[in-house]
Amino acid sequence: MRCKAIMQMHPSGWRRRGRRRGQRRGESRSSAETMKFVRFIMKNAALAAVPKHVDHFSKFSPSPLSMKQFLDFGSINACEKTSFVFLRYELPVRLSNIMKEINLLPDKLLTTASVQTVQSWYIQSLMEILEFLDTNPDDHQVLENFADALVTIRNRHNDVVPTMAQGIIEYKENFSQDPVTNQNIQYFLDRFYLSRISIRMLINQHTLIFDGATNPVHPNTIGSIDPHCAVAEVVQDAFHSAKMLCDQYYLSSPDLFMQEISSHKNQAVNIEYVPSHLYHMLFELFKNAMRATIEHHEGYHLPPIEVLVSLGGEDMSIKVCDRGGGVPFRKIDKLFSYMYSTAPAPQIGDHARTPLAGFGYGLPISRLYAKYFQGDLQLYSMEGYGTEAVIYLKALSTDSIERLPVYNKTALKNYKVRQEADDWCVPSKEPLDMAKYKKAK
Repeated sequence: MRCKAIMQMHPSGWRRRGRRRGQRRGESRSSAETMKFVRFIMKNAALAAVPKHVDHFSKFSPSPLSMKQFLDFGSINACEKTSFVFLRYELPVRLSNIMKEINLLPDKLLTTASVQTVQSWYIQSLMEILEFLDTNPDDHQVLENFADALVTIRNRHNDVVPTMAQGIIEYKENFSQDPVTNQNIQYFLDRFYLSRISIRMLINQHTLIFDGATNPVHPNTIGSIDPHCAVAEVVQDAFHSAKMLCDQYYLSSPDLFMQEISSHKNQAVNIEYVPSHLYHMLFELFKNAMRATIEHHEGYHLPPIEVLVSLGGEDMSIKVCDRGGGVPFRKIDKLFSYMYSTAPAPQIGDHARTPLAGFGYGLPISRLYAKYFQGDLQLYSMEGYGTEAVIYLKALSTDSIERLPVYNKTALKNYKVRQEADDWCVPSKEPLDMAKYKKAK
């Protein structure tokens, strides 16, 4: 509409301004050049309208789905038109809610090249989905175009995590840190990455269910969900992948000892879950456990990594134990911080470093995968001995409900926290010199 108005108001002016050098007055542009100029104007008009769209859709709360709803829809009520009608509104709501929070980041972080790149990806993806708001859901071509757009969006966002991580590195290297800012960034990134997981889940379910193809590795999956996910098999797959990397770098690796406990005796533990999510969590835990074990024992007489899988009436738990020397108690919380890493920060595209360490995002992102369906990931460490990591997941698909961030006044308050005096005595890092203290008295 804005483009049309411009052309109506200045029917000849934009032609005159656009004449090529040497072109005579009155000679019009070619149709291709005209369309190119029109598309340029329309794109700028669409970009100018993005804040209004974000404001509009961020007023709505996302609609969390349960694992059972995902399964029932994919296996019983699968209808591409129904999915399309739901996603063309739900995806803008989820995108807009988190896009409002991106703008609340510190200006020095928001202006880094990496964060601006991520922000541009989100804007572009939102614009592409909004194009389908007024389309006819009964048109088969519209459904095909929508599926293609979802694949394009998913591929565009493949590098969101490392790109955002690079922005954090740029920020840490160039600006001083303070606890409040770090807390705000931690709060944002937990919500941002959890939102990303949920958006990819919706996109994967739609594209995998309606593309007509089956996964040869998991032929019984419904979209990305396996209704009979064999936990022990995922544990073995994740362990052997981490073991391969460990062998390549350290020329050695610890073995695996696994035990399953279930209320159904002599039966393997199966749950309704997303195998790729579980694999991601276990792979990160195994990488950490192997690296710690080898570096603590210097490659000799490596104790095995022990895994206990337990299925109860409410929870399915996986405990991963290593004897890698553990970490001090004061560092446990830091292991889940995006502003902290035990390994040197890599650069994007750097493949020369050890594959067992990276941006320090392995544990924080793994915990988000667990939390996404109302689970958790916790660490228990004994310095000098080893570490236990426990993944908690819901045993029932009805209890496995998406955990989604929503932009509201409560969220806004978390970005306005100010540093205040501690109401507990903070011990000095230096021991008190009693002689000087008595002299001063």
